[in-house]
Amino acid sequence: MSDRKDKYSIHSTSYTIGQDNIQKWGFDIHNPVFVASAGLVLFFLLATLTADAASAKSVLDGIKWQIISTFDLLFVWAGNIFVLFCLALALSPFGSIRLGGDAARPKHSRLSWFAMLFAAGMGIGLMFWSVAEPVAYLTAWYKTPLNVEANTPEAARLALGATMYHWGLHPWAIYTLVALSLAFFSYNKGLPLSVRSIFYPLFGDKTWGWPGHLVDILAVLATLFGLATSLGLGAQQAASGMEHVFAIDNSIGLQITVIVVVTALAVFSVVRGLEGGVKLLSKINMLLALALLLFVIFTAFKVTLGTIPTTLAAYLENIIPLSNPHGRNDQDWLRSWSVFYWAWWISWSPFVGMFIARVSEGRTIREFIIAVLLVPTLVTTVWISVYGGLAIDQVMKGIGTLATEGITEVPLAMFQMFEQLPMSQVISVIAIILVLVFFITSSDSGSLVIDNITAGGKIEAPAPQRVFWAVTEGVIAATLLWVGGPQAIEALQAGAISTGLPFTLVLLLMCVSLIMGLRTERRPV
Repeated sequence: MSDRKDKYSIHSTSYTIGQDNIQKWGFDIHNPVFVASAGLVLFFLLATLTADAASAKSVLDGIKWQIISTFDLLFVWAGNIFVLFCLALALSPFGSIRLGGDAARPKHSRLSWFAMLFAAGMGIGLMFWSVAEPVAYLTAWYKTPLNVEANTPEAARLALGATMYHWGLHPWAIYTLVALSLAFFSYNKGLPLSVRSIFYPLFGDKTWGWPGHLVDILAVLATLFGLATSLGLGAQQAASGMEHVFAIDNSIGLQITVIVVVTALAVFSVVRGLEGGVKLLSKINMLLALALLLFVIFTAFKVTLGTIPTTLAAYLENIIPLSNPHGRNDQDWLRSWSVFYWAWWISWSPFVGMFIARVSEGRTIREFIIAVLLVPTLVTTVWISVYGGLAIDQVMKGIGTLATEGITEVPLAMFQMFEQLPMSQVISVIAIILVLVFFITSSDSGSLVIDNITAGGKIEAPAPQRVFWAVTEGVIAATLLWVGGPQAIEALQAGAISTGLPFTLVLLLMCVSLIMGLRTERRPV
């Protein structure tokens, strides 16, 4: 091993992991980051409790849409750059570098690894949107992609391709970049497993000062608010499903009860740690999701069999037109859907990227990129084809509620599609359980991530600290629902998405810093 290899390693810094930490009340906290993050969360809660929810939503919505409309070109081109960057890395000689060094080996089987990637990445989002989004594009619920004429065979095909565009290579490239950068600088250079460490090649020892603190605080807030938003939206979907299946009134009380139950189970899981908590629940997730998917495939075999190649072909045919933001005649659709999604994925990238990094030591960079970028995209293709394709088939043939009434409530769309299948009550109950388990794994893995950052990059922090953040997520979501209802959750979502702009710039710098680090690493012959 040469001296050149250690250029950006922990040995070249004066920093010791945990040197700024305070141990008190069973916590092991990184003082500036933990205190500032917790203080800002408390301030946000107090401001929300004392302000009018509608006014807060209006202000945050205004900021969000101003960012989206002003920086739409930046978001779209950044997404393209991240995809090309990841593919180039996989094909380059850097792909042979192993995360953790030549002697490192994976700690998790490929099946367990992939289950955790998917559950933390976007499993819950696909439950929410895999039916509603394709139907929305087909029927012009809010505009159509590339300004295609609604309710035509061309619109049906493009609806599947455009949905895949939002859930395929681009979001997973964003997650891949953050996860790979975190894993490399932590496992190969010995730096703390924290977002700030990625920028050591650019900022040197200033990384451990306030520039680094600000990056980590922004990552904590984006993760916490994103998770709280998802808990609120997920509670609404689960409650909508319960009302649809069991005729239980979908009240704020029911939604808060769902949040309390999910948070309690997440606390139990987070205390058990990665192996006994997230890993186990992720396997349960994948088995339930696979069982539900296979049932729907075989129930509507004639439709689903032909939709998978159609979706893949529509995605490949339209990925370049959809990725080009110039000269578009569907600007409203582009900004309301694509740019919105890119801002959302980028704001979530610290959470998903950190979690993927935690479970990926021992993989080569090439294996890592193929698994994190390509495998989930293929699985998502099947998922969107089956659920979205079946829903589109029902609409085109005039069958069921989606055909007669369109999308009345996004959380209900999947359950309305299930109405036309055999054993609809049973599969709707399975879907509700799947939604809940996906949310438990998201909360659990999110708590582990926030805990990493607020513990100064320590991988294993005390259990009370993990419990604190899991409970905080639930309290934020429940409080906002209780005080302001759905409007408050939407305001929180707008706030989280607004963090996408600064993080886009952070991710572009990340590409530069990662290459600088990789160039100092000895590659296997």
